[in-house]
Amino acid sequence: MIRIVLIFLLSSLFFNVFAQDSVAVQQQKPKIGLVLSGGGAKGLAHIGVLKVLEEQGVEISYITGTSMGAIIGGLYSVGYSASQLDSIFRVVDSKALVQDYVPRKTKGFYERRDDEIYALQLPFDNFKIGIPPSLSKGMYNYNLLTRLTYHVRDVKDFSKLPIPFACVATEVATGNEVVLTQGDLVESIIASGAFPSLFSPVNIDGKVLIDGGIVNNYPVQLVRDMGADIVIGVDVQDDLKAVDDLGGAMGILLQTTNYPMVKQMENKRELTDIYIKPDITGYNVVSFDSGAEIIERGENAATELLPQIQAIANQHQVKQLPVQNMLHPTDPIYVAEIIVADSTLSKHNSDYVIGKLGFEPFSTINYSMFEDGISSLNATQNFSTITYDFENTPNNPEQVNVRLSLRESPVNRFLKFGVHYDGLYKSSALVNLTQRKLFLTNDTAVLDVILGDNNRYNFRYYWDNGFSWSVGFNSRLNNFTNNIAYDINTLPGYENIDVSKVNYRYLDIINQVYVQSFFKNRYLISLGVEHRYIDLTTESLFNKKTRIDRNSYFNTFANFRYDSYDNKYFPTRGITFNGEYKNFFYSTDSQYDVQPFSLLRGDIGFAIPVSEKLTLKIESELGLMFGPHTLPFFDYVLGGYGFAQTYNFRQFYGYDFTSLVGNNYIKGLVTLDYAFYNRHHLNVSANFANIGNDIIKEAKMFTTPKYSGYALGYGYQTIIGPIEIKESWSPETNNFYTWVSVGFWF
Repeated sequence: MIRIVLIFLLSSLFFNVFAQDSVAVQQQKPKIGLVLSGGGAKGLAHIGVLKVLEEQGVEISYITGTSMGAIIGGLYSVGYSASQLDSIFRVVDSKALVQDYVPRKTKGFYERRDDEIYALQLPFDNFKIGIPPSLSKGMYNYNLLTRLTYHVRDVKDFSKLPIPFACVATEVATGNEVVLTQGDLVESIIASGAFPSLFSPVNIDGKVLIDGGIVNNYPVQLVRDMGADIVIGVDVQDDLKAVDDLGGAMGILLQTTNYPMVKQMENKRELTDIYIKPDITGYNVVSFDSGAEIIERGENAATELLPQIQAIANQHQVKQLPVQNMLHPTDPIYVAEIIVADSTLSKHNSDYVIGKLGFEPFSTINYSMFEDGISSLNATQNFSTITYDFENTPNNPEQVNVRLSLRESPVNRFLKFGVHYDGLYKSSALVNLTQRKLFLTNDTAVLDVILGDNNRYNFRYYWDNGFSWSVGFNSRLNNFTNNIAYDINTLPGYENIDVSKVNYRYLDIINQVYVQSFFKNRYLISLGVEHRYIDLTTESLFNKKTRIDRNSYFNTFANFRYDSYDNKYFPTRGITFNGEYKNFFYSTDSQYDVQPFSLLRGDIGFAIPVSEKLTLKIESELGLMFGPHTLPFFDYVLGGYGFAQTYNFRQFYGYDFTSLVGNNYIKGLVTLDYAFYNRHHLNVSANFANIGNDIIKEAKMFTTPKYSGYALGYGYQTIIGPIEIKESWSPETNNFYTWVSVGFWF
């Protein structure tokens, strides 16, 4: 019995000593902290350093970062490996990272129109012209980071992440350093990298925050305070430059902002055990296009310190983190409630917000659809900040509530500008005044005044109700002078006129009241009543001013549009369709016996990518008139290129402006466009048409085309719109025409 007791005591003593030794070993295992500095695109070098650390088996216990260091460090802390980060940043849109890029497919029809008409937009508050607070709201970055961190959406304490994490931002009001260790991870990372004037500030807990690099671009003390025994630091900040290398006022400004950071680094290096300084000479904060080279610079810098890295790696038995698979755009999201924090909303209601998102509560969507909805909301430009969060529902862990936090833009009034030249309307300058919340919540009033050789205007007022039917009013004046081949000998008093073309001054005013509804930003249906005033005069017939028509006409109309083109002027993929029916039922005409008649017009286009740079575009149009043909100035008119097309006046290669006229027409167009360099295009086109009076009754509409034309063109996309030159020819007339078009069409 005594022997058994002794054995038990000895065994207990042995296991106790062994356990103590194991704890001692565990306690002796040093905690390694990683600090990553800010530096914009230069911070991609952090990924190269992380690759080397992983290869050598270095286990990171804590991470701190600023700006780009916060982005890389934050993603590494949630479980992404260095190779995954390399893959992610090789495929992101480098231009979208620094621009407020919104895909055209996510924009509503009004937002597309604004982007494709106006070259410049400025705030116009209190009748003073201002400048935008930043170039970008950073929504592309926000959406990207939210998707990448979706798996830790419920973690609000950053110390509970797979690797504890903290980042630094600067409070605008005080200039104080703000350490972010809890809350929304994505918001915190975005705030840390909100470079002034480039990205909008971020509001967190009542504090307006910007880039942390202003106060602490290398938060080494922070990682020490978190518990790091050994610190590895990666510094991609610029050193002070020689006077000859500053390169002007901007270089001097950046040099002055670097003074405090360079001085601080003298002390911060002493707190760093392994200091890695990649050679990023020749790169700047927006050199994302050179990401692969910058990452390699990081690898090279870490490799040079391999003996020091291996020394600390040998002290570790590395804990393997699970490989993190990012959320795929096609992965489903089960949306329960959409919660709009509307306490700060005064110009828009929740119906408007949900309508712009394009999906409703208690619906299943994929993540790509969700991002498109956020982009659509951003495209309205009605909100200065848009943030969102996913909350797991208590009853069903697979469902999430989407909580939106919106801050409305403080500016309600804008001035916008555009310029254009073409052979029909000649030189034009556009001045626009846009007013939001003129009378009602969700409403917008837009006035375009077009000054130049042919003065025009366009006024729109619409009340956007999201998913519900919206109400609007349009008024437009169109005006130009040109030879038009109207067949006016069908009008009483002009039976003996036999002239192929007459020089007319054409003026019409169209006023519309309508209801309309949008579907997923691609579909638009409108129903309404239209008043049209036509004033058609000429001095060519009787050597004096002769008024052919000056009357008002009333009609009802229905319009359906679908548009998935990725670019209006040079599409590379997508489909567009526009169909409209008009029924004229009344006229104030006292000169002509006008009977009720109808117009039907539609066009469809397909953009098909043949290769990365080559696109095939196929388009077709059809126009019909039903009823008595007594009004030639309602006929369809073809000819020319480069002008903003209206319902009746359409483009056609090979013939001069307004050359081909008829009450029925059909047209086909085929274009091959080659984007041979960034924003530069070469294209070749062929179009064919049948047009004339009553050709559908005479079975001539779908016969071999009577008219054809060909064009060779060059186009360049600029900030004011496309600049195009077309050389056009028709085999029927053997005439050549050169068309020049500058700027957006309006």
